[in-house]
Amino acid sequence: MNPEYAAYCQADRRFYDAPHRSAGPGGVALDEENAYYAAVRGSAPEGWTRSRRGDWLAYHPDGLRLPPQGWKIHVSAALDNAASVLGRVLAHCMEHRLAFKCIPNAGLLALRNAKYADRAGSGKFITVYPPSEEAFPEVCTALMELLEGEHGPYILSDLRCGNGPVHTRYGAFAARFCSGPDGRPVPAVADPRGRLVPDDRGPAFRVPSWVTPPGFLMPHLEARAAVGLAGLPYAVEKALHFSNGGGVYLGRDTRTGEQVVLKEARPYAGLAADGADAVARLERERTALEQLAGLDCVPDVLDVFEVGDHHFLVLQYIPGTTLNTVFARRFPLARQHPSPELLAEHAAWAEELYGQVERAVAAVHDRGIVISDLHMSNVMVDEEAGRIVLLDFEAASPAAERRRQIVANPAFVAPPDRRGTDIDRYALACLRLALYLPLTTLFGIDRTKAAGLARDIARAFPVTEEALRPAVEEILRGVRDVRDARDTGEAGEAVSRTAAAAASGTAFAADLRDWPRARDALAKAITASCTPERDDRCFPGDIAQFATATGGQSFAHGAAGVLHALHETGAPPCPPAEEWLLRHAKDPASGSPLGFYDGLTGIAWTLHRIGRTAEAADLLRIILDQPLEGLAPGLHNGYAGIGLALDDLARTASATDAPALSAAAARCTALAVRALVDGPPSPRTGLLHGASGIALLLIRRYATTGDTALLDLAAGALRRDLERCRAGDDGALLVVEGKRLMPYVGSGSVGIAAVIDAYLAHRPDPDLEAAGRALLPAALSAFYVQPGLLRGSAGLLLHLAATPLCDPADRRRAIDRHTDLLGSHALPYGGGLAFPGEQLMRLSMDLATGTAGALLALGAASGRPTGLPFLPAAPAAHPAATAAPQTGPSRGRGNTTVQ
Repeated sequence: MNPEYAAYCQADRRFYDAPHRSAGPGGVALDEENAYYAAVRGSAPEGWTRSRRGDWLAYHPDGLRLPPQGWKIHVSAALDNAASVLGRVLAHCMEHRLAFKCIPNAGLLALRNAKYADRAGSGKFITVYPPSEEAFPEVCTALMELLEGEHGPYILSDLRCGNGPVHTRYGAFAARFCSGPDGRPVPAVADPRGRLVPDDRGPAFRVPSWVTPPGFLMPHLEARAAVGLAGLPYAVEKALHFSNGGGVYLGRDTRTGEQVVLKEARPYAGLAADGADAVARLERERTALEQLAGLDCVPDVLDVFEVGDHHFLVLQYIPGTTLNTVFARRFPLARQHPSPELLAEHAAWAEELYGQVERAVAAVHDRGIVISDLHMSNVMVDEEAGRIVLLDFEAASPAAERRRQIVANPAFVAPPDRRGTDIDRYALACLRLALYLPLTTLFGIDRTKAAGLARDIARAFPVTEEALRPAVEEILRGVRDVRDARDTGEAGEAVSRTAAAAASGTAFAADLRDWPRARDALAKAITASCTPERDDRCFPGDIAQFATATGGQSFAHGAAGVLHALHETGAPPCPPAEEWLLRHAKDPASGSPLGFYDGLTGIAWTLHRIGRTAEAADLLRIILDQPLEGLAPGLHNGYAGIGLALDDLARTASATDAPALSAAAARCTALAVRALVDGPPSPRTGLLHGASGIALLLIRRYATTGDTALLDLAAGALRRDLERCRAGDDGALLVVEGKRLMPYVGSGSVGIAAVIDAYLAHRPDPDLEAAGRALLPAALSAFYVQPGLLRGSAGLLLHLAATPLCDPADRRRAIDRHTDLLGSHALPYGGGLAFPGEQLMRLSMDLATGTAGALLALGAASGRPTGLPFLPAAPAAHPAATAAPQTGPSRGRGNTTVQ
């Protein structure tokens, strides 16, 4: 689970949206003026400019010019003193004409300090910008004196100054960016030579190597260094887990040598839904575990202590592995052809494991305690001893108080009407299904999916729907019977139909094999979601929409990718979205990225593709005026993607525009080759950010120029990515990404395989062909959790429809299986069908993660020549010899390999 997504679930029950659009007390949107703290309501005083960007409200004195970087000051606050702290800091900054920004209301401050909020940004309530390096000590000291005695969370990325809520770090003031270690654009500062380097904003205080902290900070640096476990009888061996509320560590009691677990709680941080901070929740856990003492299914409390305001609970170490890890390791549908014996073995294991958890929960309830946060990661399994232990009682409460749930895993979060022990019963019902198919996160969007999930389980495993019925009924309890209810949701007819089916014990089945009907259903949902009245995005998609100036317009996550999918599949166009994109493309925002998937180049290419050639040409002129140096080399946001688009556009451009486009494409190619040959190896692998994306550029440029040296370089780039793959348990070749093996298009093995197909279309290579066949099984497993195009089953479906390396019978079976799997993910929306995005917590319409990507993949599966740009889009036999390159302009499709 990526905890960052939780904050984007607050504003809308169906789609990810910016946290500042959430509703606060009384249903008032947090970005509305009357939701602000009193100190920042109303217009800025004369001589000041006020502006809003995302969660932040900024004030800048007219005429003040700030340095691009330096020591910035952050002020934290708790919910109970934030209004007072803001009022005093604002008055001080106004008096001394100091630029500053703030989180303008309590709702956003609570989200910023929540348990799973970004640890690096948590606590930052006010940022003050000293006008110069010389002024910094005076400004910081004045704020320390002003706020002496106030409380607030410690800001992990900063140095705390004094005993109050004032912190500081050296970093960027101006919005400047460079490529980070993984190739993505990150905020930047300039080193002494003027080169932009990443501005480290991780959850630890670090000073750039060329910066010397001013002398007045020395006492605070010494105070920070003095905090530790010295003098206590515990030694930390490694960190097990981090959240914004603190860490969980494996340690050892130095007196006995016994292994222990230390749970840390930071005051005023890690807030739950009821406002309780990590310290309060740690106390709840201690109280609950002491009441449960003696039960074999919970850990013992061994000790409590405090270090530098941080509270610690010492718990008994429980040997074993968390249930989510055990499940992932043994899940039979991760294989291509799981045997009936393997499926039966898993069913027997799931039934036994569920029974153990159910009995443990009953024992806890018998002691009068509600767990309130039961999920797979909070169950420890000792397979050798045949024992399970329940972990994490921070949300626990007395059953008699029938409290609401305050923290939850998205796959097990209870409906708002559940209280007390009913919260745990709902989680048990979700666990009953998740032990077979881990898709219960979908219930957060539509609980009526439970009936369909039970049906799918019964089809795949030797377990009956009747056996699962109690779990389904528990999940659906409280869902209105639509025969007696008035549906007021956006997807009235389709939602009613689905809920009625669930109430009658059947499931809504999306038959996505019927291409025309499937296309129309997906296109209808996409069109229904269009919001051209919004400035930040036109179609709802991934949270990446809100990360850059072009996020809502981009090919990966914005309107460009959606319009591309509609156009390529023959679906009806969406004129309001086209006009929206044209309006934004006319005047790109300052700092807009140039990349294909994330920026202006992908937007221009799409406009040209859908017939808006004049507007595309205008945007291309803006792009060609930008310096290319300093970008990442990859396909997503760097030279490879830009070069591919410019090369493609040059083929059909006018005699006036073609030379400039061709020259820029050649320049991108040269820069990508320099990065490939002379630069440090990219830490990432695959199509979007690895060497395979560069290989695709080189292959396409060979088709343009006939320079066989480009094919030589492409082969070397592919082999570089292949060196980072290893075989999984079933022999499939997969990309190694940390501790995971990745099969997907964007950063996994299938993306590499797709580029190998493009290469083999021009030159035979037995080794690369063998690698392509070894990569193929990664796309043939029986189940994938996410449906997305770049990190899910839709992308695998797209590749299977295009690759000539797959046996035709295997291809047909896998295409049908993946199409049905997409049907298991489909949800009704707007009278049509939509798909959940990354993390499955909300629907998405974008190309990379959502409905547009599924539309493109299903089009390819139906036999249409659709696909990702610049990759082969239809199966064909590889030539036995090098194809003659086409050196003149081509009017072929932009997403097919030029032969």
